[in-house]
Amino acid sequence: MCLIAVAWQVHPDFPLVLAANRDEFYDRPTAAAAWWDDAPEIAGGRDLQAGGTWLGVSRHGRFAAVTNVREPGLPTGNCSRGALTASYLRGNQSASEFADTIRDADYAGFNLLLGDGQHLVYCSNRGERQRKLAPGIYGLSNHRLDTPWPKLVKLRGAFAQALAELPATEACFQLLADSHLAPDHELPATGVSLEWERVLSAIFVRTEGYGTRASTVLRQTTAGGFWLEERSFNAEGPCGAVTLST
Repeated sequence: MCLIAVAWQVHPDFPLVLAANRDEFYDRPTAAAAWWDDAPEIAGGRDLQAGGTWLGVSRHGRFAAVTNVREPGLPTGNCSRGALTASYLRGNQSASEFADTIRDADYAGFNLLLGDGQHLVYCSNRGERQRKLAPGIYGLSNHRLDTPWPKLVKLRGAFAQALAELPATEACFQLLADSHLAPDHELPATGVSLEWERVLSAIFVRTEGYGTRASTVLRQTTAGGFWLEERSFNAEGPCGAVTLST
């Protein structure tokens, strides 16, 4: 997952609302969002290479999402970052308790959002260790929470307006489909080439071998249930859509 906007305790009917794009190489094997055969209480997409997930929910009111930290050239960890989300969803620890158990050195740079029905927690092994988020609207990409990269600022602002359309979600999907590039003078310097900084500055990324693989809109009800909608993409374009609820 590479770009997330999340509203926590902002909407009167949906305490948690999320709009997110997952960017990945097209040849990395992936399963679309579904109920897991080996853990029927969990719903989400699946990374078929490492077995974890970039975003998932459980029937017990738990939510997890992960993004990587863009740090080219640094060694990768021994464990998949997607295992963090899967482990949390399978367990019963609170979000804060789970964050305390993570061995940071086992993973390449990560950002985690963890929800347990009572709190939404942000944690990372690059900078801020963990924080219980106050009610508000937040953005997360491949740096720390709310780092003002152009696409994050743009998505977060548009997402705030789209919340008024809920429970209809088309406005959220429209903003996730924005492929406009940021001007060069606004680009961050993250260690990749200028060409890649340009490509990755779009909310919806598309190149020959890499791009947005899934757009997801998630909303949690006041009773603790979830409604998850995912639209999938490959190198040719849209390739599927699914809606799941708990």
